[in-house]
Amino acid sequence: MPDPTLPIRAASETAIAHGIKPDRCDILQNSSTLVVRLTETLVARVVQDRDGPRQGTEWFARENAIAQHLTQNGAPVIPLHPDLPPGPHEHLGYPLNFWEFVTRVDAEPDPREIGLTLKKCHEIMKCFPEPLPRLAIISESLAILNDRQLFPAETQNMLRQHLQTSLEVLAHYPQQPLHGDAHAGNLMNTTRGLLWTDWEDTFAGPVEWDVASIIWNAQLLDHDHVTVAAIRDAYGPVDETALQQCLVARAAVITAWYPILYPNPDADRQEKLRRRIEWLEGVSA
Repeated sequence: MPDPTLPIRAASETAIAHGIKPDRCDILQNSSTLVVRLTETLVARVVQDRDGPRQGTEWFARENAIAQHLTQNGAPVIPLHPDLPPGPHEHLGYPLNFWEFVTRVDAEPDPREIGLTLKKCHEIMKCFPEPLPRLAIISESLAILNDRQLFPAETQNMLRQHLQTSLEVLAHYPQQPLHGDAHAGNLMNTTRGLLWTDWEDTFAGPVEWDVASIIWNAQLLDHDHVTVAAIRDAYGPVDETALQQCLVARAAVITAWYPILYPNPDADRQEKLRRRIEWLEGVSA
């Protein structure tokens, strides 16, 4: 795990500069992004991977803007902390922003609630007034594969082909602001209800992208069709052709990012990567 000493200092000093004195240092996540609780209500999120594909604060600026819009319109999201400027902030070379602390509950999310909350976020995001890049995570993933040799040549080429095809196909569907990375890890069951978080991947695209993202593991790794059906039934109708293309694109995007996000994957992550690549190879065939 990364040494969080400097990122914690960056977060603490930024909070102090805005009149908030940290009284604790509870690390909630320590990976490419550090999540640390500094007070009873204040959580800082700090990008630790300063050599990664994303540089600067552009992604955080989009995240902050969409999170503010969602919060102001009553969406089921974790809000930015109200006692600091939304930012994004940058200190000691680390981009960071600040969120309200929420308390998790142990209960598994109700799949129907997952579909309903995602639908509500999509409805509210329709009137987001700022432009967002179209199909950004797909374009970004393709650029990564064009710039870095991360896999054997045959796998690398297969991923590029899937991403290029997805860009061409999905460009013909209606585009609107999306979460961008709507998997279960970015959904928290809390004492305030089911809340979405981590909006840095937000972009404009077909709603089927977010639906594909939340059902991908259940449908294609776990074969949990009951959960998939409940999520989809609660969310409502989607275009089946677009959804299938988004399932393919989502698998290719996650695969492209795996070596960056998980440079030393454990056995479970290695197995999931193998199964994604195997599935994508089957789609190619």
